Amino acid sequence: MNTLSTHVLDTMHGCPAAGLSVALVGPDGQIACGMTNADGRCPDLVPGPLPAGLYALHFSVAAYFRAAGVELPEPPFIDEVTIGFGMAEGGGHYHVPLLVSPFSYSTYRGS
Repeated sequence: MNTLSTHVLDTMHGCPAAGLSVALVGPDGQIACGMTNADGRCPDLVPGPLPAGLYALHFSVAAYFRAAGVELPEPPFIDEVTIGFGMAEGGGHYHVPLLVSPFSYSTYRGS
């Protein structure tokens, strides 16, 4: 079984992305959804250890930036960021951070 965490950083403003909606989807559909806290983390998103398989995190980026007062084009360049990833058997802890602005994003497997 594996564990999962995520962290979202707003690179436009140079701060954690507080209040951003995140959904976790697994092999059998949506597992959970939540909002990032003041530190840009969503500690209660994952209900417990996860088996090996393919998963995705869906981040509602445009809604976050609009709520922060950023004027976005219609439609926005980036509306939602979806990060699909695999968790291997015995893979341990997976940390999937998102660094995001209204016009770019990046991710990596963190620790």
